[in-house]
Amino acid sequence: MDDEDELVRTDIAQGDREFVLGSVREDGGAIRDAPEALKADREVVLGAVRQNGWALQYAAPALQADREIVLAAVRQEGLALFFASQDLRADHEIVLAAMEVHVYMLGAAAEAVKADREFVLDAVQRDEHAFLYAADALQADHEFVLAVMKKNGNALPYATDAFKADREIVLAAVQQDGRALQYASDALRADLTIVTTAVRQNGGALFHAAEALQSDEWLRMLACRGSSLPTRACAFVKLARDRADAAIQSQVDLFLIKRGLADWISAKEVKARGSRHRKRRRSN
Repeated sequence: MDDEDELVRTDIAQGDREFVLGSVREDGGAIRDAPEALKADREVVLGAVRQNGWALQYAAPALQADREIVLAAVRQEGLALFFASQDLRADHEIVLAAMEVHVYMLGAAAEAVKADREFVLDAVQRDEHAFLYAADALQADHEFVLAVMKKNGNALPYATDAFKADREIVLAAVQQDGRALQYASDALRADLTIVTTAVRQNGGALFHAAEALQSDEWLRMLACRGSSLPTRACAFVKLARDRADAAIQSQVDLFLIKRGLADWISAKEVKARGSRHRKRRRSN
C-alpha cells in the first residue's frame, strides 16, 4: 500500500461524511475503513454497494436487511447474497437477481426457496447447474425430476444414478437435448429407442451410444442428417472427391479422423453409391 492510499484510509476513518460518500462511490470497498456510524448510514451504504456489491458485508445489520440496498448489491455482485439477512435470502426477486450474475447463488438462498418447485424449475430451465442446489426432497422427487428434464436435459448429470437409469427420465432428457445421452446408464445407452430419440435430436449423440449401436448404419445415417457438423462435412467431402485432388482429399480425411467422422462419411458415400446404382438399374 502506498502513502496516498494510507492517507485516504486515514481520512475515511476520521469519518467526514461527504468525503466518505465521495470515496465509496468511486470504490465501494472503501467503506470497510469508515466509522460504524457511516456503515449504518443508508446513503453511504447504498452508494458503496452500487459500486461494489461486496461492500454489503461491511454494512450495519439493519442495512443488510434493507431490500433496496441488498437488491442493488446482488445486481452488482451476486455473491453479495451471502451477506443479506435471512429474510431477504428468501426473497425470490433478490435471489433471482443474484442468480443472473452467478447461477450458483441459489445455494445461498433460504431453504424455502430451494424447495420451491416452480422457482427451481424456472431456474433450471435457465441453467442446468441450478438443479445442484435444489432441496434434497426435490432432487429425489420423480415427478419433479421428470419436469426438469423436459425443460433442460443437460441437468441429467446432476440427477442420481437411479434417475440416470430411469427410462422415462432419460427419454425426456434426450428428447430435450440428445447430448444428455452421455449421462445415461450403460443399459439405456444401449436402448435403441433411447438412442434413436437422442440421435434425432442431435446427431452427435451417437458418439455416446453403446458401441454396438455406434456401428449401426441406419443410426449413422440418421446422425449425419441430425448434426450440422457431419452435414457440412459430407458436403465438404463431396467437393473434395469431385475435384479429385489428392492433397485436398488427404486434408479432408485428416479433418474427419480428428472429429471421429470418417466412418460416418464412408457410410454416407456407400449409401449414395447404392442410390446411384439403383437409379441406373431403373433407367436401364
